[in-house]
Amino acid sequence: MKHLIRKCSSCGVYTLKRDCPKCGGFTMDPHPAKYSPDDKYARYRLAERYESEDKD
Repeated sequence: MKHLIRKCSSCGVYTLKRDCPKCGGFTMDPHPAKYSPDDKYARYRLAERYESEDKD
């Protein structure tokens, strides 16, 4: 099922459009990806998350 609602990555406003009506920023799907026990790329995603937390 395709999600209709989107969230602006700049200001956090929820909208149905591809561009934010408030600031003109890029919007993305706020829903997490489906979980799969056969996820081949989980190791890489987790490594990237931990690297970005170390930089903050």
